[in-house]
This record gives sequence, C-alpha cells and structure tokens, in this order.
Amino acid sequence: MSSATANGIHLPQTNGHNNSQQDPNNFNIDQLAVDLDLAGQDECNSSARMFERTRIQALADERGHVQKKTFTKWVNSHLTRVGCRVTDLYTDLGDGRNLIRLLEILSGERLPKATRGKMRIHCLENVDKAIMFLQEQHVHLENIGAHDIVDGNSSLILGLIWTIILRFQIQDITIEEYESTETKSAKDALLLWCQMKTADYSNINVRNFTSSWKDGLAFCALIHKHRPDLIPQFKTLTKDNPNHNLQIAFDICEKRLGISRLLDPEDVNVEYVDEKSIITYIVTLYHYFSKMKNDSVQGRRLAKVIGSALDSEKMAHEYERLVSDLLAWIDQTIRVLNDRQFPNSLARVQDKLMDFNRYRVMDKPSRFAEKGNLEVLLFTLQSKERANQQIPYQPREGKMISDINRAWENLERAEHERELALREEILRQERLEQLATKFNRKAGLREKWLTDSEKLVASDQFGTDLTSVEAAFKKQEAIQTDIAAFEERLQNIMAIANELKTEDYHDYATIEARKKNVEMHWEYLVSLVTKRRQCLELAYNLQRVFQEMQYIFEWITDLKWRLKSDDIEKYVMSADDLLQRHSLIEADIYVIDERLKRAITDADEYLNPEVNIDGYRPATPEEIEVRIHNLQKAYEELIELARKRRELLEQAKILSKFYSDIGDAELWIDEKQQAMTSPDMGHDVNSTDSLLSKHKLVETDMTTRYNQLENLTNHGDSMINQGHFAAKRINERLDMLKLKWDNLIGISSNRQQNLNQTHDYYQFFSDADDIDTWMLDMLKLVSSEDIGRDELSAQTLLKKHKDTQDLLDNYRKTIDGFKQNNLQTLSPEKQTLPDVQQRLQSIERRYIELLELAKLRKQKLHDAISLFRLLADADNVEAWIEEKERFLATLDPTQVNDIEELEV
Repeated sequence: MSSATANGIHLPQTNGHNNSQQDPNNFNIDQLAVDLDLAGQDECNSSARMFERTRIQALADERGHVQKKTFTKWVNSHLTRVGCRVTDLYTDLGDGRNLIRLLEILSGERLPKATRGKMRIHCLENVDKAIMFLQEQHVHLENIGAHDIVDGNSSLILGLIWTIILRFQIQDITIEEYESTETKSAKDALLLWCQMKTADYSNINVRNFTSSWKDGLAFCALIHKHRPDLIPQFKTLTKDNPNHNLQIAFDICEKRLGISRLLDPEDVNVEYVDEKSIITYIVTLYHYFSKMKNDSVQGRRLAKVIGSALDSEKMAHEYERLVSDLLAWIDQTIRVLNDRQFPNSLARVQDKLMDFNRYRVMDKPSRFAEKGNLEVLLFTLQSKERANQQIPYQPREGKMISDINRAWENLERAEHERELALREEILRQERLEQLATKFNRKAGLREKWLTDSEKLVASDQFGTDLTSVEAAFKKQEAIQTDIAAFEERLQNIMAIANELKTEDYHDYATIEARKKNVEMHWEYLVSLVTKRRQCLELAYNLQRVFQEMQYIFEWITDLKWRLKSDDIEKYVMSADDLLQRHSLIEADIYVIDERLKRAITDADEYLNPEVNIDGYRPATPEEIEVRIHNLQKAYEELIELARKRRELLEQAKILSKFYSDIGDAELWIDEKQQAMTSPDMGHDVNSTDSLLSKHKLVETDMTTRYNQLENLTNHGDSMINQGHFAAKRINERLDMLKLKWDNLIGISSNRQQNLNQTHDYYQFFSDADDIDTWMLDMLKLVSSEDIGRDELSAQTLLKKHKDTQDLLDNYRKTIDGFKQNNLQTLSPEKQTLPDVQQRLQSIERRYIELLELAKLRKQKLHDAISLFRLLADADNVEAWIEEKERFLATLDPTQVNDIEELEV
C-alpha cells in the first residue's frame, strides 16, 4: 500500500487493477522536480534546469489557483445553506467561524460556539475548535495548526479542505457491486464507480481523474447515464469540441440538477488537469446520483472496498501517529533531562532527584511498553496487507523501528547525564548551606561587638576644662586602635557573603540583609568614632579659647587698678608727664584689644549654629555669651577709665589756651560795634543794595565769628558740665563774653531793619516796572491774527497758545505774590502812599485784559482746527471712493475658483 501526500496531508491511495497504468497527465510535481534535478546533474546544463524549474513552478501555481477556485465554490455550495459565503478562501477562513459552520453542515453535529472578537487570539481559538472536532472524527491532520489557518498558509488551507472533502464526501462512498476481492482505496473506488457508469459508452475510457476528463465527454456520460433526458443529443458530441462539451455538462449540473458550478471549461481543458479539483466535482456528482435507487447496490459495494482501504489507511495513520507521539515524547523528555537550570535550593534540587527517580519507575516503563506495541502494530499491518495482496506498508524515513531504537538510546544517555548533574548540584548546595551557617554564627558575634562598642563611644561628655578634654583624647586613641584591629575580622565574614553571592545561594537575600546590617553597624560605629573625635577637637579648641579669655580678663583687672591711682587736680602743672605715662598704659590696652578681638572672634565661631557635630556643641551659646559679655564689659570699663583719665589730662592742658581765645573774641566785638553806628541809609535801590551787601559781609563775618564763639562757649560749657576743676572761673568769663555779643547783635539788627525798609520801598517800583514789561510782551502774543494754513499748523499754534495761556495763568501767582510780598515788606506808612496804590490798580487792569484776549484767540484756533479737519476728511472720502471704483472695475467674479475667495 502506498501513501500520497497532498499539501502536507496524507491521503489514502491504493493502486487497483483498474488503475495499474500511470496516466501521463496525472504526474507528481515534486517527483518531476527531483527527476529534473538529476537530469540537470547528468547533463550539467544549468540553463535548461532553470527553465524546467520555472516551468514546474508555473504549473504548481496554476494547480493551486484551480484548487483554490474549486474548493472555494465547494465551500460556498455548503455555506449557502446558512446564508454565508467566502470570497477569499485563504483569508475568510482565518477567523474560524466559517470553518465551524462548514463542519456543522457536513457532519450534522453541533460544534462549540464560536468565540466573539476579531483579535488573533479569538481567531486561533475558533480554528482550534474546528481542528479538535476533526480529530474527534478520527481525521489525521499532520503539520496543520491553528496559526497556519489564521496566517493564511495557502498550501495548508488547501490541504485542510481536501482532508475535509475526503472525510465527509469520499469516505462515505459505496458501490453497488464489486467483483474483485482486492481492497481499493477511496480514490480507486470512486474511479471504479466512474468506470462502471461509463462502461457502456464506447468513445469514453476513464483511466484517471485528469486527462480522461479534459474533453468533457466523461462528465456528459455520467449525466446521460443517470438522466438521459437531460442530454438527448449525447451521440452528436465529439472530442473535437471539449469546451462545448464541458460547458453543456456544467450548465446542466448547475441549472437542472442544482449542483454548484465548481469548475469552468478553462479549468479542465488544460495541459495538466488538477486531480483534486476533478475529484471534488465528481464526488459532488456521486453523492447526487447515489441518492437514486438504481445506484444503491453499487454504492454499498464501493463503500465496502473503500472501507477496507480506509481500515488499512487508519492502521498506517495510527502507527505514524503513535510513532510521532513516542518520538515527540522522547525528544521532549531528552530536552527536559538536558535542562541544567536547577532550582537554587538544596530541598528543591532533592525534589528534582525524586522526580527523576519517579520518572524512571513510573513514566518510562509505560513508554517502553508502547515501543513494543508499535513493533507489533507494524507487523500486524504488513501481514494484513500481504494477505489482501497489497504492497506491504513501509514506514517513511524517520518513523522506522530503527529510528525509535536510536532515539531510545539517546534517552538512556540523557538519563545518565541528568543523574550525574543532579548529584553534583546537591553537593554544591550542601556546601553553600554550611557556608551560610558559618556566616550567620560569625555575623552574630560581630553584631554583639559592634553594639557594645556603639554604647561605649556614644557619650559626648568630655569635661568642662582643658585638662579633662585632654584625658578624653587619650581614651579616644585607645578606642580607635581597637576598631582598626576589628576591621580585618569584619572583612572575613564579608568574604563569606561575597562567596555565597558568587555561588548564587538561594537564600542570599537573608544573607545580604544581615551583611548590610553588619555593614550598617560598622559604618555607624565608624561615624560615631569620627564624630566623637571631631567633638573632642571642637571641645579642646573651645577650652583653649576660654583659657585665653581668662588671661586677658586678669590683665584688664590689673590695668584698671593702675588707672584709678592718681589725683589729677593736684598735679595740673605735671599734665604733660602724666600724659606720657598714660600713653604707655594705652599701648598695653591696644595689645589687649588685638588679643581680645581674636579671642572673641574664636568664641563667636562656636555661637554659629552650623558649628556643631550632628547637633553636639561643647558649650551652650548662653555660657559662651556670658564669658564674652563679662570680658567685653571688663574691657569697656578699662576703655572708659582710660578715656576719662586722658580727658582730665587734656582739660588741664587746654585751660590756658581757652583763656587766650576769650580775650581775642572780646577785642573783635568792640571793633564791630564802632563800625555799625554810621547814619548813611542810601538814596535808591543800588545804593541801598551796596549798603546791604556791606552789612551782609559784616553779618557773615559775625556768623563765622559766632561759630568760633559758639565753639569756644561750648568748649567752656563742656568743661563746666564735665566738672572741670576751674569751672567757676570759666563760667564768669563766658558770661562776660555773652553780654558783649548780645549787645553787638542788637546794634546789627537795628541797622539791618532800617536798610531793608528803605530797600523794599525802592524795590516795589522796580518790580512793578518788570511786570508791566512782561504783560506788554504777552499782549503781542494773544492779539496775533495768525490761525495757521492747515490742521497741523493750527494744532501747533494752539499748543503754543496753551503754553502762553499757562504762562498767563501761572503769572497770576506772580502778581499776587508781588502784591502780598511787596506790601508786607513795606512799612504801614508807605503802604498807604497814593503812588503805591495807583500802581497796583494799573497792574490788575492790564492782566484782566490779557486774559480776555487769550480766551478769544483760543476760540479762533479751535474753530480753525475743526474747519481744517472737515476738509481733510472730505479729501479722504474722495480718495477712498476713487480706490474702490478702481478695484470694482478690475474685479471679475468669473475668474474666482474658490467660493471662499468669492465671499472675500
């Protein structure tokens, strides 16, 4: 028995005595390609080989196109029962829904409901439902998966449809009589049926499903055999007109018998006819005519032959399936056994070893028995085929008994290597567990030592004097020596942890957590020691500052005692000597000042909140501030004592100079009193100005002298207020000086008043003349008749007039000020003089006239601007009208293509 492969699907095919001769049109494309390759190798003709390969590919494409067309129509012939159809066989079956409907129609059974949705996962699920149904129907599908159908694999889709046709169309074929005892395949049985139906027609010889049908007479003969009334002109048909014959047969089947038009004449009348397409169409005819009673016996006998052939095919398929399953299990088991990715724990690796032993005891024996059963099945199949005078079945390469034995040997070898690897991994895991135990023990010891050390160095109380801080420094050095020795022991457990990490210890997370805890304590201890040393250094430096401040305080106390020892009033004549001695003390104070500033600056640094070690401060800010305050207070008292002593010495030195300055001042006052007694008051403004200038010079001189006298008086008062030892005598001299100065001030004030009154009278008439001159100038401006040539010039004139108006308005204040100030400066007698009153009235009258003229000119300018603006607007309107007229004259609406442009 032989096996024909169609698009990756094994189809049952048995050579019967009616098909012993191979037809030239019924060729195998793949075999032809191999033959051509061999011929190309013998002839070494590459160009000829390339031509033949191209030709073969073209024939294969043509065959695929015909099959797709035929199978599409065949599928639609069934799907039309439920109102569905497919357009593209390769894509419309991808969602699985039409495939499920097709199988429901062919089988008459209800399949699982199709999943909704168009995603790939939904399509794969629907196609899987259809494939599972076919497998339940014992249909062997080799190398066809749901993803092939969803992805539109053309060859596998055609193979799937052909398999469905074989299962639901050809497998049910029965023949009425079959005299030979030889078992036929399904295809041979169908061919036998065709031969039986056309045996009475002498001009028809059906030998295959390819070339025997090209002329169309075989199709017409099958129709004429069962329905002679449909082709009454059958005898007139000839082989010379194949397209006509095929057209008649297909039209009658479609229109009179209701059989779908699966083929067209151009699909059959070709050089190489597609066998599967012909079989598909003939199967449709067979099922149609088999319903007729006169063909029931032949159908049953044909079914018997096909059944026997299918049994052999099923046994062969069953053998191949079992072999495939066993080899697949062996291959899968070898992959599992070769897996060296073991669990990362001792217990789980031991579980893996138990699973391995369980596999040897439970899984492997059943597969070994299955291996023996396959040998029995193959022997039974071959014996049956020999008994039926068929060619014994020979497994194809890769599925022979020798292949199974070779795979079994590989399995045994993988088992041995797996056992060795598992035991080696168990030894490694046991060593890691020992290392982990060692790490935890040592880590506990290190943690206790670190905790105790942390408590030891946590204290920051170092004492309140320099001696205590120095003792704490020595203790700190001892602690640091111990910590340095401990670091080596700490590195040992870190090395153990790193080894566990390198070996990928399963519970390394716990190890790492404890390692980090030890490292954290170590780092914390190191930070505490570092902080403690920094705190010690901070406290030590502060205590040194305190020591310096104490030394300065004692020095200041000594100097203060020396400054309080002398009575200056007893040694007025020795003031210079005392000043020299005092300068030596001040030199010491200067040195103290420099050292005090440095000490206070150093102490102030510890008042800065940022000067701390994680919050530690060697002294409170209040304590430091009290020390600084006491020292500064003592220094300030020293400075004050030194200042007061120097002041007393300086007072004694300058007392004689004070008496000399007072004598000079009194002589100057006497000279000025004599100069201010002159009776000359001037005769006009210029002469009075001259006398006033001279008097002002005298007053200036008096002011300058007054400042000197003031300083002298202040100096004397200051000495008196300071409790000068000659305060009484100083006070008497100051009183005499003040009396003479006050007398001089009175004489000066009387002369100033007389000169001012005379000057104000002459100045009144001079100011009135200036006002008259200004109003005359304004009269020329406000009485002008110029209103401009256009709006711009008129605006300019209006702006100038506004400035003029502002000047006029502001001049009101000048006139009022003239009246108020000049009248106030005049004495009451002179204010009532007739010439004064007449001049005031004249000024007021002229100013009112100017205001009226200014108002009138402003109105004229506003009227002119309005007129010029009206004329300009009229010109603009005329220009706009001319522009729009030109635009409308050039606008052509027929040239506008866009409606939006037309709207614009």
